[in-house]
Amino acid sequence: MGKRWFGVLGLLAAVGLPSIAFAEGTLFVVVTRQEPEVQAMAMILTMQALTHHTAVRVLLCGPGGDLALSGYGGPTLKPSGQTPQQMLQSAIQGGAKVELCPIYMANSGGRTEAELIQGVTVTSPAVVGDFMDQPGVRYFTF
Repeated sequence: MGKRWFGVLGLLAAVGLPSIAFAEGTLFVVVTRQEPEVQAMAMILTMQALTHHTAVRVLLCGPGGDLALSGYGGPTLKPSGQTPQQMLQSAIQGGAKVELCPIYMANSGGRTEAELIQGVTVTSPAVVGDFMDQPGVRYFTF
């Protein structure tokens, strides 16, 4: 009887391996909203993932793309005393890969990559599409 339980536990462990790999995947955070509180929550959860050694990739698009601009001010929020952009910069320093939607750049009135904060690059639909197709990618959209 004891050997049968070890067999069942072994089978359960083997079946559980894909979910373990999934938990060790990459977090994909997409920020499209303009509300500072929503942007801040996205950055707070991004930082939480980074503190758990989760790989994080952030895509900024639409009004969320404003976070990438060096001239973006944004309000200082409680309780951190930081703007959403300052939180984004902390996430970049913590290891998050941050990219800006190319459609945002194309429709931003002539802005250039030179106007982006350090650590933000412009991506392409093909690159994002390939990334999204990988197993183990979890999504947060804000």
